[in-house]
Amino acid sequence: MKTKPFGEKILVKRCEAEEKSAGGILLPDAAKEKPKEGKIIALGDGKLLDSGVRAKFQVKKGDKVVFTSYAGTEIDIDGEEYLLMSEDDILAIIE
Repeated sequence: MKTKPFGEKILVKRCEAEEKSAGGILLPDAAKEKPKEGKIIALGDGKLLDSGVRAKFQVKKGDKVVFTSYAGTEIDIDGEEYLLMSEDDILAIIE
């Protein structure tokens, strides 16, 4: 299914959680933290400004980004988990 976010929304696929701790200990599912990194899958048209013009995004499709802990809304598309968030929730682009 193809999904296109509205307005200033961005569709992000969260990175997989780490299987091991930094010390090499295998983590059970209950102990894994949800990663705060992901890859941008789709962008909306941009925020509508008072002038009637759409603002351009600072990120682009395919960028790997870091976002806030409680960013966006989790949605399920064809059995895959995604986040739908605003550009304001993104903290940085990982290069």
